[in-house]
Amino acid sequence: MALLAAIAVSAAGPADADAAGAADGYPSHSITLVNPYAAGGPADIVARSLARGLEKRLGQAVVVESKPGGGASIGTGFVARARPDGYTLLLGTSAGHVVTPLMQKTPYDGVRDFAFASVVAIQPIMLAVNPTRGIRTVADLIARAQAAPGKLSYGSAGVGGATHLGGELFQQAAHVQLNHIPYPGASPAINDAVGGQLDMVVLNLSASLPFIRQGRLLPLAYAADRRSPLLPQVPTLDEAGVHGAQSATWYSLAAPAGTPPAIVQRLSDAVRDVNEDADYRRVMEEQAVELMALSPGQAQAYVEKDRADMRALLGRLDLLAK
Repeated sequence: MALLAAIAVSAAGPADADAAGAADGYPSHSITLVNPYAAGGPADIVARSLARGLEKRLGQAVVVESKPGGGASIGTGFVARARPDGYTLLLGTSAGHVVTPLMQKTPYDGVRDFAFASVVAIQPIMLAVNPTRGIRTVADLIARAQAAPGKLSYGSAGVGGATHLGGELFQQAAHVQLNHIPYPGASPAINDAVGGQLDMVVLNLSASLPFIRQGRLLPLAYAADRRSPLLPQVPTLDEAGVHGAQSATWYSLAAPAGTPPAIVQRLSDAVRDVNEDADYRRVMEEQAVELMALSPGQAQAYVEKDRADMRALLGRLDLLAK
């Protein structure tokens, strides 16, 4: 029996032993968390808040690095090519993992090339307009858009993301045509909307909320199944008469495929612990972020289902890569 045990250990190979050893000592130095969007936007806020929470649980610095562009494919692709040792992680979204790879050729597979530690949060979309445009309600917006198809412009946080698809769903459900202007993140889109270069934005509520409170943007509708407690006076799209256009961004914590399962599980457990932190929960509530803490298996299933759903949606919108 002792001989068989020794043979079994030997058969496991040095690579397996190295992986087990790396997991036991993980983390031994700082971790990079890549945000695939511009600094200052909703994803950046989630990434930095999550990073601070993970630092407390993991005992090492977690440095957020923004790599925006390409519908989140630049940052997502960077992590896909990183060494699978748990020290380069991704704050993933449906854009980078699912939608952009379905809409265009990417040098990575958004599902197969990653090990998902968790889906950490979702964040619904808000439609908001520049108040100088004279649009006060969704009905006003629809009337204006129908009178001049393609003239009104809306900004999103990038091609293929939930904000882009939220705009596409709105156009389809409201039977209007808008001019989509994609940005490498929410922050530059907000700047142009406030500055008058855009008529409206379709973005996560957290990005537009400070400007709404300042009166520099006017909220029209919330793309969720219930009103936001942060803006209870703003109707949902359903309440405004536009049905079937709910949209939200989800955020995952992902590592490159091949990362030792023990490290992936350690990260998943850390996310669950972070969610119990009162300060973290308060910050997320202020950003209209709904917390989640899926296990690695649940996260994998969640992303795979989203890919199936998005494939069907993009097919209906004729946005699948040819």
